[in-house]
Amino acid sequence: MSIHVALHHRTHYTYDRPVAHSPHIVRLRPAPHSRTPILAYSLRILPKDHFINWQQDAFANHAARIVFPSKSTELLVEVDLVAEMSVYNPFDFFLEDSAQEAPFAYDAALKKDLAPYMTWPGAGPRLLAMIDAWRVRRMRTIDFLVEINRHVQQAVKYLIRLEPGVQTPEETLGLKSGSCRDSGWLLVQLLRGLGFATRFVSGYLIQLKPDVKSLDGPSGADSDFTDLHAWCEVYLPGAGWIGLDPTSGLMAGEGHIPLSCTPEPQGAAAVTGAVDPCESVLVHEMRVTRIHESPRVTKPYTREQWERIEVLGRRIDADLVAGDVRLTMGGEPTFVSIDDREGEEWSTAAVGPTKRVLSGELLRRLRAKFAPGGLLYHGQGKWYPGEALPRWALGCFWRKDGVPVWEDESLIADERKNYGHGAVEAEKFAARFAENAGVEKRWILPAYEDVYYYLWKERRLPANVDPLQSKLENPGERARLARLFQTGLGSVVGYVLPFARGSGDWRSGPWFLRDETLWLLPGDSPIGYRLPLDSIPWVSAGDYPYVNHPDPMQPQAPLPPRTSPVSFQARGGPASSVDPKTGRLGAAGRGPKGGNAGGAGTDGDTARPEAQQSASWILRTAMCFEPREGRLHVFFPPVTSLEDYLELVSVVERTSRELAIPVVLEGTPPPFDPRLNVLKVTPDPGVIEVNLHPAHSWDELVANTRTTYEEARQTRLGTEKFMVDGRHTGTGGGNHIVIGGATPADSPLLRRPDLLRSLLAYWQNHPSLSYLFSGLFIGPTSQHPRVDEARNDALHELELAFRQVPTQGWVPPWLVDRLFRNLLVDVTGNTHRTEFSIDKLYSPDSATGRLGLVELRSFEMPPHAEMSLAQHLLLRAAIARFWKQPYEHHLVRWGTQLHDRFLLPHFVWQDFEDVVEDMREHGYPLETSWFDPHFEFRFPRIGDFTRRAVQVELRNALEPWHVLGEEGGGGG
Repeated sequence: MSIHVALHHRTHYTYDRPVAHSPHIVRLRPAPHSRTPILAYSLRILPKDHFINWQQDAFANHAARIVFPSKSTELLVEVDLVAEMSVYNPFDFFLEDSAQEAPFAYDAALKKDLAPYMTWPGAGPRLLAMIDAWRVRRMRTIDFLVEINRHVQQAVKYLIRLEPGVQTPEETLGLKSGSCRDSGWLLVQLLRGLGFATRFVSGYLIQLKPDVKSLDGPSGADSDFTDLHAWCEVYLPGAGWIGLDPTSGLMAGEGHIPLSCTPEPQGAAAVTGAVDPCESVLVHEMRVTRIHESPRVTKPYTREQWERIEVLGRRIDADLVAGDVRLTMGGEPTFVSIDDREGEEWSTAAVGPTKRVLSGELLRRLRAKFAPGGLLYHGQGKWYPGEALPRWALGCFWRKDGVPVWEDESLIADERKNYGHGAVEAEKFAARFAENAGVEKRWILPAYEDVYYYLWKERRLPANVDPLQSKLENPGERARLARLFQTGLGSVVGYVLPFARGSGDWRSGPWFLRDETLWLLPGDSPIGYRLPLDSIPWVSAGDYPYVNHPDPMQPQAPLPPRTSPVSFQARGGPASSVDPKTGRLGAAGRGPKGGNAGGAGTDGDTARPEAQQSASWILRTAMCFEPREGRLHVFFPPVTSLEDYLELVSVVERTSRELAIPVVLEGTPPPFDPRLNVLKVTPDPGVIEVNLHPAHSWDELVANTRTTYEEARQTRLGTEKFMVDGRHTGTGGGNHIVIGGATPADSPLLRRPDLLRSLLAYWQNHPSLSYLFSGLFIGPTSQHPRVDEARNDALHELELAFRQVPTQGWVPPWLVDRLFRNLLVDVTGNTHRTEFSIDKLYSPDSATGRLGLVELRSFEMPPHAEMSLAQHLLLRAAIARFWKQPYEHHLVRWGTQLHDRFLLPHFVWQDFEDVVEDMREHGYPLETSWFDPHFEFRFPRIGDFTRRAVQVELRNALEPWHVLGEEGGGGG
């Protein structure tokens, strides 16, 4: 991924009379050791009457000796060259063992060869003081050089100095300023004083305008720029000459093109020679022009290319609308920290110290862009074996009709701030909430940690261990014990209000605990997850008040406006009376034994159950109010309908406003409802995952993707990492694409199962679709194995399933799940870890499994938003095509060719060209150049060479990672 630039350097002297020129030496040809490839070079000299002799000087620099036989009125030296600006790693070298730590000594033979570069005439007091300060330091050589280079950059202010010559190090240190040649010579002398072999370098510096501005610090040049420059090179055994630029404080990179490298600055002058006395006029011109730009991850497309992509995206949209496809597309991009890419939480661990903070900030940013008035929710995520606690999950929920769910953003507590809220504020909030919800506050229960359990834990500690400074092996248990004994076991942890929807209004009531005290289950989770529900009076299985969510396929009426009475009559239950002055709910309906189902809680509702009596009237859910780290957390119980949940939110916000107490909302999220948009931020091993809400059109998809990438970047979250060898990779997480419909009933995959059949068959026929966009972890044990990677006999069974897919007429939604559920699996039978995951298509397990969604998991996180959108465009084109004409080709038995051929870049690209051509033949003019950035990113170029007129290009290939065998541990 390189940029070819043309550099033009023109120096033109005109004289007032014809003058004679002595022989001139021109040192303006890139040195042989330049790491930046020079593709073309020319030197033009005027007057034309001259002789030129190319040679190498005593230090192997190219030099042109020019003889002028006659007088002339001008002298022109004009250089044009073409350079390939390919980014390289300036730290890509090895050191001999003897040079691993600085300062070090060269061996005798090498020191003799380097003698001209180690000549040191001595130094003044300022330079000697600097040398003495650095001489006592002992550190890794590369760290030493980086630090000393930065030190010189900070000690010398850069300025443009037009006077000829080079300042002495004493002058530069005294003035604390100088040009690039002054700071370069200072570093040369400083390192020589410390025993390093160094040389002075004059050359070209090319600085290109960056594609992406820096988040902090200077962003580089505002426009493409070039000039003559000077820096220092130091000789390191095992590495050779390494460039250090003290003007910038950085290592020399691809923009540093050395022209002449000498022990002294005088020998590196660009042009030396003499002329007769005269009056002269100098015209000096330098410019750099981009003449070719390879696709790259920071700028994958030109403006013209992106305009064509957007035109095709809108054209596909028109076809999807005309065909009544009703397609929506969501995604799951993943990000890593820009500042700590190698930290454990950004490499292997799912949770860590900074992940939660960055996720919260990102969610707030996305809420401001996508969902003003959205509800921020902090809940519990997945819990995998081996993890001490469940992972957290942050969410934002907002209504599709634009009505705010949460109006006042200032009432959402900032997780980074300590408000000083404690048990007093929690009790006050619980009482006011009960009043606003129309239930009696006398049923509020203080919650305590289980004294007897923790006293038992304390008794089991070794006699010489203080519980406040416990040395327990489990860090979670250690922190938990210390925290509890510091705050005191008798302290109130929070308050619990038994709470549930009655036949019309909200209900509350007593919990008849055995000793009338609410002892929480031991743990670290919010108290809503630790309620002692087993201690509540027994209820038979037939009477248990299960919370059953509505079938996602059933039609839904529009949500009522937020200004309507807080008891939603659209639910179909009896209307509740609302006091117009207080807004409190009245009573409507009766409890199971004739008691008041509202807030009175009299008679049957409050009756203590008899022995062995099924206590069906006792509530099993509760609102919880818990202060943690100076913030008040409000825990929501599960509810049946979205209307109920929105009602609870409005009551909580009203209570928060009245008491001026901002809160954190947690617990059970809103039930799935197509009338609500959802955006989530969750942790995964090594990454943060954003679950984007679905987009209904190409323009909406573009806006969602670009906004997410940019807001993540502003949060200091990036989309790329680098391997030990410098190879550029993605985050290590996925960028899974989720397709479906606005509602499960709208899903094109349920309405037309042949669409899924076409996608499966097309991907199986074209392995490039599985491997061009995938991550490095591929194969049968990966997170997204192809259907023909998991089992050898899977294709025969898949063909049988294909024959059962109807091509017309009404199709029962369960059919597609029954056909493919046991085929789209990995080698262990996992239905989630597969290239096409149908976990949420129409699974019978739960309501949230019947959403009409299919997740394509073989897409890795691309580093640029436009690269991600190009992947989406390809999939949208395939869906539009197969909606009009199903794909009927037979499945291919690739056998060992699948990995023998399609893990190599040549065959992947060859197959992908067939895909693009096929799409073009069916009316969707994709261009292979749109996917050049993906190819360069997935198969980075190592280099090329030519032998016997054969051009050979070397690129990285793919390699499947197989599961390793288990290793025995201390426990067996």
